[in-house]
Amino acid sequence: MAPRDNSEQSVFRIPPYHYIHVLDQTSNVTRVETGPQTFVKKDNEQVLMNPEKMVIVPPRHYCIIENPIVRDDKKQAVLDDLGQVKLDHAEQEIRLQQDPFPLYPGEVIKVKVSLLKVVQALTALRLQVTRNYVEDGKEMKAGDELLFEGPGTYIPRKEVEVLGEVKAAVIKPNTALRLRAVRETVDRDGRSRVAGEEWMVRRTGAYLPGVYEEIVSSIGAYILTEKNAVHLRALQTFTTSEGKQRMAGEEYLITVKQMEAFIPDVYEVIEGVVNITTLTNRQYCVILNPVDASGKPQFGAKKLVKGEKSFFLQPGEMLENGVQNVYVLGDNEGIVLRALEAFKDEFEKPPKDRQPGDKWMLQGPLEYIPPVEVEVVCERQAIPLHENEGIYVRNTKNGQVRAVIGQTYMLGEDEELWDKSLPAIVKTLLSTDRDAAADRGDWINPSKKKKMDSDDEDDWDPNKVVTFQVPHNAAVQIYDYKSKKSRVVFGPDLVMLGPDEHFTQLSLSAGKPKKGNKIRSIALLLGPDFTTDQIIVETADHARLQLELSYNWHFQVNDSMSDKEKSRIFSVADFVGDLCKAMASRIRGAVSSVSFDDFHKNSALIIQQAVFGLDQETKKPREHLLFSANNLAVTSVDIKSVEPVDQRTRDSLQKSVTLAIEITTQSQEAAAKREAERIEQEAKGKLERQRITDEALAEKERKLLISLQAESAAVESTGQAKAEAISRAEASKIEAEAAVAAARLKAEALKIETDSELERMTSAREADIKFTLEQNKMEVEKMQEMAKIESDKFKSMVDVLGTETIRAIASGPQDQQVKLLQSLGLQSTLITDGRTPINLLNTATGLLGSLNQGSVQ
Repeated sequence: MAPRDNSEQSVFRIPPYHYIHVLDQTSNVTRVETGPQTFVKKDNEQVLMNPEKMVIVPPRHYCIIENPIVRDDKKQAVLDDLGQVKLDHAEQEIRLQQDPFPLYPGEVIKVKVSLLKVVQALTALRLQVTRNYVEDGKEMKAGDELLFEGPGTYIPRKEVEVLGEVKAAVIKPNTALRLRAVRETVDRDGRSRVAGEEWMVRRTGAYLPGVYEEIVSSIGAYILTEKNAVHLRALQTFTTSEGKQRMAGEEYLITVKQMEAFIPDVYEVIEGVVNITTLTNRQYCVILNPVDASGKPQFGAKKLVKGEKSFFLQPGEMLENGVQNVYVLGDNEGIVLRALEAFKDEFEKPPKDRQPGDKWMLQGPLEYIPPVEVEVVCERQAIPLHENEGIYVRNTKNGQVRAVIGQTYMLGEDEELWDKSLPAIVKTLLSTDRDAAADRGDWINPSKKKKMDSDDEDDWDPNKVVTFQVPHNAAVQIYDYKSKKSRVVFGPDLVMLGPDEHFTQLSLSAGKPKKGNKIRSIALLLGPDFTTDQIIVETADHARLQLELSYNWHFQVNDSMSDKEKSRIFSVADFVGDLCKAMASRIRGAVSSVSFDDFHKNSALIIQQAVFGLDQETKKPREHLLFSANNLAVTSVDIKSVEPVDQRTRDSLQKSVTLAIEITTQSQEAAAKREAERIEQEAKGKLERQRITDEALAEKERKLLISLQAESAAVESTGQAKAEAISRAEASKIEAEAAVAAARLKAEALKIETDSELERMTSAREADIKFTLEQNKMEVEKMQEMAKIESDKFKSMVDVLGTETIRAIASGPQDQQVKLLQSLGLQSTLITDGRTPINLLNTATGLLGSLNQGSVQ
């Protein structure tokens, strides 16, 4: 509390456990006055503060006092020569539980009363010595660190500073702590550790690291099973926890046979987890660089392992081509083998010695596992071939190539499939999507070309025998480069090329006019077919004309011809171009000798004579033209169009045509004009006759009108009275008719009301009758049901009682009366009510009869 000016107040009442500071102004010494007391201030004294409560430190609490007073051996305050309490300046004093005490002048509470730190179990306080001191005979130097381990209550010291709290790490099963020494220390097992050294703690439970220990990490164990192992590498030479020494760089495996859970040491690095390799009885493998019994790898060696077996690959070992299946060969399968080194083949019976590079083949059915000295070159499978299919086979020893067609064939160990090379255009022409007649040019069908560009490479098999279906009425020439002979095949037929055979390609002209190398084909169509061409001719009067002609042609070939004659059809490479050029030359020569008018009138005859020539006997054009070079026959020429090339000629021709059209048009117009005038005259005559008829009819109608006007005037002059009488009569008639109509309407209304009432009553009666009938019907059904129920009830009662019981009940009273009369000795009796008359004659007869019967008896 800040000092107050208490100069006016002279009496101070100090309660218990309170104190004040009093300044003696004469000696300038401040003392402490404690309560309870009543303090009277002197004139030379000054009270520096109001009564202040003493400092109370409860149990398990502490406080820190700065600048504490100096005490003697008896714990009393030490005074200087002037009577002032001595202070230990810049010092601190930690005070624990004690009696309440006042603060002397100069003392300051640095840390208020606080609860002492309770250190829990498995925890510790990390302390650092700030100044040298001696405890239990041990000298502690500034900078040293120590732990205060729980459970316990930590009592602070002025020489020690709390750095923090350390908690114990829990080591679970199959885990371990990796520790590192910060500086030289002794671990909890009593082993000396140098700075930077690391070690493992594997004991299960809580572990509180030492003051100079730090936890690097918590390492979990690798759970080992029969299917995996751990591949380790030693970083330096050390001794494992099992007591086995490992050299630096050594690699080894830890399996489940050694331990179930493995925690790597600080000097071990896990290279990976190795899975078990399992082989079935249908599998095998080859191990490279196998490890021998001493654990050393045999570099460059191989080891064959057959199933059934399970094992781990040791460090440095690897599988060649992995786990492989046993070669199981069927009847149509085989395997080609090559010896890598000399060995004795025990698979053969009898065994054979194999030399490096030897190649042989095994055919099924069999099972085979190649030894390490043998390399599997390839597997072979028999290729089934139809009679129209084949393959090219090449012998690798002598290089001979042959075609195998129409049989199931398996390649031998010295044979391989041979790829027959064909030009790209031939592959395109051989495509199954092409038609020899419709797709004769590469540009003709772009949609198919796009598909062929993407599919040809995938669909083309160069090992198969090249086949081509020669279409009907076509021919194909095949040349054998080995025998230097050619052959011609006519369709329809299937061509199969030998290894040295190739198709003769045809490069034909196309377009209008014809241009060379436009159509590529391997099939020559024999016709009949047509070729269209455009040529330019010049007449004798120098008129240039463009003609579009179509030639009908075919090849003259028959079965009686020899092969040499048949092959003549391929002697002209571009027969279309040659045909068109020859025809154009003939036609130009013929047209150049005639004028334009003659050619225009007789173009067909001139061109036929130019193409076919004249028969000397008949003086008529021949029927056909034959090219002897390739037996090509032209049978007809069709002129499609004739157009002038020169613009002036074309204009003149156009003018003549226009003039002819104008003349025709004018003649047609004159005829139409005369026809119109004739029709006009006929219409005028009909109109005049109609006018005269109309005037006669008008006069007749005018006469009738005049007579009617005269009658009207007479009626008008004499019929005023008559009109009034007629009007009155008409009025009376209308009134009477209105009365009659009203009476009729009333009668109809009454009839409607009567009919509606009658209909209502009829409907009501019908409803009542229907209701009564339904009710009666329901009553009848009810009575029938009740009667049925009663009859069923009576029948059930009769059935329950039985016929004998009912008979006994019915005859019971009569039998009783009979027995009663018999007991009285009466033979007969008659009982009457006295009012009903009795036929005594009949009764007596009965009685007499009874008596007679009795007498007779």
